[in-house]
Amino acid sequence: MDFSTERLLVVSAHAADFVWRAGGAVALYAARGARARVLCLSYGERGESQGLWKKEGMTLERVKQIRHEEATKAAATLGAEIRCFDAGDYPLGVTPQLVEELVQEFRSFQPTCVLTHTPVDPYNGDHEATSKLTMNARVYAQAMGYPSEHKHLGAPPVFYFEPHQTEMCQFKPDVILDITPVFETKVKAMHCMDAQTHLWNYYTDVAKRRGTQGGRNSGNPAIVYAEAFQRVYPQVTTEAIR
Repeated sequence: MDFSTERLLVVSAHAADFVWRAGGAVALYAARGARARVLCLSYGERGESQGLWKKEGMTLERVKQIRHEEATKAAATLGAEIRCFDAGDYPLGVTPQLVEELVQEFRSFQPTCVLTHTPVDPYNGDHEATSKLTMNARVYAQAMGYPSEHKHLGAPPVFYFEPHQTEMCQFKPDVILDITPVFETKVKAMHCMDAQTHLWNYYTDVAKRRGTQGGRNSGNPAIVYAEAFQRVYPQVTTEAIR
């Protein structure tokens, strides 16, 4: 497969979501010559920066600055472009302007694959809002009548990445991606997120479990680490069913 024409778009609610849930996919695409772009809607400055708020004298703007630096460094480590929107946190502010900017991102970047949050997450409404926003933006970007200087979008597949509490989010993985070749890169990106060090080992364990599943379901014992995804739209093929 020629990855030079592939464009992976990841829409992340908060500063670190894309690292925990899809860092391996991003690194894999980038390593194979594809463009990878992350849209980070919020810094998670209120709800996902507990480690920072425990420090004396911390301010909201300082938290945002730190999370921006962490996300930027992590994206660079993975080989991705990143844009941070600062759209607010707890709650995420889904405004008409934000919708418009996301539609234009879809139009200008022309992704061949899209990754985002599950539409159900009882622990974090910002994740649900991001999922809905992403799905709507993709549909709007497909509409030929939507005003834009860029051409309308085709039909890139969309995948939900694995949430923190899978069973509570109605997540059913039907794609397991082998990230073994780039797992150390993902680890380096995770270690950029100093505000949430408690998740470093957690997501290492998740990758190991999914790697075990990947090896068992493929018969390939070389798969050690993996990420799980759920397909939104049917796969369309003119070849054999796989």
